[in-house]
Amino acid sequence: MKKFLFRFNWFSFFSMIALIVIGAMVLASAGEARGALVFATKWKSMINTAIFGLILYFIIAFTDYRTILSYLALPSYATAVILLILVLLVGTEQFGGKRWLWFFQPSEISKLCVIAFLASFFGTKEEMFKGHYGFKGFLVGASAILLPCILILMEPDLGTTLTLVPAVLVMLLAAGVWRKGLVVVLAVGCIAAAAVLAAIHEAEKPGVSQERRAVILKYVPLRPHQVERVKTFLYPETDKNDSGYNLRQSKMAIGAGGFSGKGYGKGESIRRDLLPAMGVMNDFIFCVWAEEMGYIKGSLLLIFLFAVLCLSTAWTAVVTNDKRGQIFALGVATLIFAHVYINIGMCIGLVPITGLPLPFLSLGRTFLITVMCALGIIQSISLHREDEK
Repeated sequence: MKKFLFRFNWFSFFSMIALIVIGAMVLASAGEARGALVFATKWKSMINTAIFGLILYFIIAFTDYRTILSYLALPSYATAVILLILVLLVGTEQFGGKRWLWFFQPSEISKLCVIAFLASFFGTKEEMFKGHYGFKGFLVGASAILLPCILILMEPDLGTTLTLVPAVLVMLLAAGVWRKGLVVVLAVGCIAAAAVLAAIHEAEKPGVSQERRAVILKYVPLRPHQVERVKTFLYPETDKNDSGYNLRQSKMAIGAGGFSGKGYGKGESIRRDLLPAMGVMNDFIFCVWAEEMGYIKGSLLLIFLFAVLCLSTAWTAVVTNDKRGQIFALGVATLIFAHVYINIGMCIGLVPITGLPLPFLSLGRTFLITVMCALGIIQSISLHREDEK
């Protein structure tokens, strides 16, 4: 028992619990401000989901992760691909995209399935590649992520891809897969992203004719609503009442909180309906917390807890000698970091607005369960790091 208490990753566990508590608090505040029962009880749904997630967390944590990865990694990956296909065929369409299959989002589950599959593969197949994955390993990794990403983009859900790709890149680098090639791929991706931004910047700048705009955007591989989001990011002041409204109100809410905040349950942006109802429960939940609790005990505290969670998850990769555990831990740490960076970044205008949840705070039951299961495996890696393989 003492051995397990010593190996237990308390930093990861308590930061997760603290974030769940904050999530329940901010959802309760945002829901109560709306008055309608459908919003006022959302925090209870989140708590019930978190309790179920904790049960799964401890079951997974006290199960040897190597058994989980050995027997479930490949079947879960195959299942995720099937579910992603099904959601395109029979999924529920909401807000212009098919992301829901009955009561859950397959794209959220697929993140964990892809990470688990790659960790299991690259942690156990070195002999097959004679101790060096090289270019062949790169092809395996690229193929494994390509199909899920294509299916996710077809929903369309660009945000999920933007978090999954960096997680996989870090995992492949840790596995020793054709590192020079990965650097080249990363550089090409950055150049392509810069080219898209430059094209939209040129097409949407004031004074450009509709004909020239149409010609430029013809070569931009984004949907119209995605172009609008990038336009809002590049020219936030050009349309304050339409596409740029949410970003403008988000910045104002965060700024209104100041250093000390307006007090819990006293945020004006949500109570005066300055931000959309579901937006503040999901994409812009950070704004509610920042306005009510302020910079010191609000924003900084939240960022500190996420930093502890990500660093303690990455530290698990350092203390274990099993390559599967190392690769998996780095993938999960990068995934959580990407979610936090993009979500908070879009609230302050650092990145384009993307429909991406903030872990443990945004109302998203599928994503909450997925992250808690992933952290359960991280805890299992910590608890079993010295066991015989």
